[in-house]
Amino acid sequence: MITAETPIKFERKKYKDSTLLELYINILRPRMIEEKMLLLLRQGKIAKWFSGIGQEAISVGATFALESDEYILPMHRNLGVFTSRKIPLNRLFSQFQGKPGGFTQGRDRSFHFGTQDYKIVGMISHLGPQLGVADGIALANKLRKEKKVTVVFSGDGGASEGDFHESINTAAVWDLPVIFIIENNGYGLSTPSNEQFKCKSFADKGIGYGIEGISIDGNNILKVYETVKNLAESIRENPRPVILECVTFRMRGHEEASGTKYVPKELFDIWGRKDPVQTFENFLMNEGVLTKELIEQSRLEIKNEIDQGLEIAFAEKNPNPDTAKELSDLFKPVNILNTLSLNTNTKSMRLIDAISQALKLAMQKHSNLILMGQDIADYGGVFKITEGFVEAFGKDRVRNTPLCESAILGAAFGLSINAHKAMVEMQFADFVSEGMTQIINNLAKSHYRWGQNADVVVRMPTGAAVSAGPFHSQSNEAWFFKTPGLKIAYPAFPSDAKGLLLAAFEDPNPVMYFEHKALYRSITEEVSEDYFTIPFGQARLVKEGNDLTIVTYGLGVHWAIEALSNNPNIQADLIDLRTLAPLDTETIYASVRKTGKVIVMHEDTLTGGIAGEIAALITEHCFDYLDAPVMREGSLDTPVPMNVDLENNFLPKERFVEKLLKLWNF
Repeated sequence: MITAETPIKFERKKYKDSTLLELYINILRPRMIEEKMLLLLRQGKIAKWFSGIGQEAISVGATFALESDEYILPMHRNLGVFTSRKIPLNRLFSQFQGKPGGFTQGRDRSFHFGTQDYKIVGMISHLGPQLGVADGIALANKLRKEKKVTVVFSGDGGASEGDFHESINTAAVWDLPVIFIIENNGYGLSTPSNEQFKCKSFADKGIGYGIEGISIDGNNILKVYETVKNLAESIRENPRPVILECVTFRMRGHEEASGTKYVPKELFDIWGRKDPVQTFENFLMNEGVLTKELIEQSRLEIKNEIDQGLEIAFAEKNPNPDTAKELSDLFKPVNILNTLSLNTNTKSMRLIDAISQALKLAMQKHSNLILMGQDIADYGGVFKITEGFVEAFGKDRVRNTPLCESAILGAAFGLSINAHKAMVEMQFADFVSEGMTQIINNLAKSHYRWGQNADVVVRMPTGAAVSAGPFHSQSNEAWFFKTPGLKIAYPAFPSDAKGLLLAAFEDPNPVMYFEHKALYRSITEEVSEDYFTIPFGQARLVKEGNDLTIVTYGLGVHWAIEALSNNPNIQADLIDLRTLAPLDTETIYASVRKTGKVIVMHEDTLTGGIAGEIAALITEHCFDYLDAPVMREGSLDTPVPMNVDLENNFLPKERFVEKLLKLWNF
C-alpha cells in the first residue's frame, strides 16, 4: 500500500473502478499537456501560455459530471474542460498556434473560442461577460422545457466585475438553471484576495441573491464531480441558479511571463501537498484501482496522443491572408429582399405605430423570438411600443429585465447560441454604454472569430430635440459605426421603420436599430399593413434635383425637407441613408457625380461623426466630379443641453441651412 501523504480527504463511496480510472485519465491528460506546453514555451515554439496547473480537478470534475449536450463556458485555466469534452488534441494545438485547423482560423488564440460541436463557449479577455451569456443559454433551455443545466466559470478576481452581479442577479430573478463556478485561487493576477474582496467565502454571496451558495475543496476531484453531478440532477428538475465556490491555488503565474515572485513561498509548499493529480493518483493506488504499471501505460498513451497531435499541428501551414474572405466572414450570409408591394392595404401610421406593428409581426412569424428590456412587459415600455404584448405573447417571450444592460445583452447572445432570436430594448440609447463590452466584443466579433452568429436586435430610442438633457438625448450611432461586425439601421419614415425592423429580425447578425424619439409621434405615412422587408444597404432618394446632393438620416432628413421647402429655388437630391452599416455608397456616388456638390449632415456632434467618413469617401471616389468642397454639418461638440433654446443652438438645423445656401451659391 502507498503511504504518501494525501492531505485531501477522498471518499470513494460507490464509485466503480471504471469511473475512477476515467476521472484519473481525464485529470492526467491536461496536466501532461500543460507540462508539454511549458516546455514548448521555453523552446520558443509557442508564444504564450496561461497555466491551470493545480486547478485541474475543477475543470475535469465539473465537465465529467455534465451531459455531453449541456453547455459549458470555461476560462483560460480550464484546459480540462476542452480535453474532457474529447476535442481532438491536434485541433487544440492548432488553435494555440493560430493555425487554420483550430477553431478560429488563426483569428484568435488559446481558449478564446467556442464550438457548437462540443457545446463549449469560450471566454473573451474581458472577464465577466461570459456569465450573462450563460444566462441566455440557460433561458433558452428553460423556455423549451429541456432539463439541462449550464455551467459557467469565473475566477475570484473576475467576480469583482459588474457582470458578475448583473448575471447572477438576473439568473436568480428568472430562476435560470445555471451553476456559477468560482475558482477561488487566491489571486487576481498579482492582487491577493484580501485586496479583491472582503467576504470570507463566495458561497456567502448566495444569501444576497436569494440563491444557494456552496463552497468545496476545488482540488478534490471526487468532491467536485459529486457536487456538480448532484446539483445538476437537482437543477434539471427544479431550475435555479447556484453559486459553487471551488477553493484552489494557482501553481504558476497569471501567465508564464508574469512569474510568481509576488506569492509567498510557503503557499507553494502547502498547496504542493494538495496537488489534485498526485493526491488522486495516490488515493487510487491505496484503493487498489491504480498500479505503477497502469500509471506508466496511461502516461505513455497520453504522451503519444500529445506527440501525434503536435506533429499534425506543427505540420499545418499558417492561414493564407485573403482579404475578401476576411471581410465576408464578418457576418453570417443572408439575402433579404425588398418585399414591399404597392398593391396592399395601407394605413396611416406614426413611426411608433410602425415599429410596434413590426414587432408584433416578427413575434408572430418567429416563435423563437424573445423580447427583453426594462419595463417592456405589463407597462408596455416607457414609449408604450410593447403595450399589450404580454397579453398577446406571454411573459416568457416579453420579459422585463433588471436594470443590467450588460447581462441582458449577454443573455441575448446566449439565446442566439442556443437557437433563439433576441431583441433587447435600451430604454434610452444613452444607457447602452453600460453594455458596450457585450456589443462590440461579443456580438460584433463572434461570427468572425469562431463562426457563431449573434441573432440579436438592439433597439435604440435615440436623439435630441425633446429637451431631455445630456443623458437621454445623445446620438451615439458613431460608436457602433466604427465597429466591424455590426449592422446599423436608422429609419426616418414609418414605412422604412417597419420594413427595416422586420428585415433586422430576418437577419441572423447583430443589428443596432435606432429610433428617433422626436419622430415617434410627429410624422405619419401610409404604410402597408402586410409583412414586408426592406434590405439593408439601400438608401432612399427622398427628393431629386440637379443643383446639389444632401446626404443625411434620421431627424436630419426632415430638417432637410423643411429647408428645401423654405428654399424652393434649390433643386437637390435628398438621400436618406436608412442604414449606416452597410452604407449605400453607390447611391451617394451616383448623385454626387450628377450634381457636383454635396453636403453631409448628421445630428451627432460634428467631430468624429459619420458625416466625416462619408465626406472622406466622396472626396476619394468622386473628386474629379466635384465643383465645390464637400461640406458637412453636425451638432456642437458639447454634451446635449436640456434647455430648449440651448438645445436648438446645439443642434445643426440652422447651421445646416446656412451651409446649404453657401454651397448652392458656390
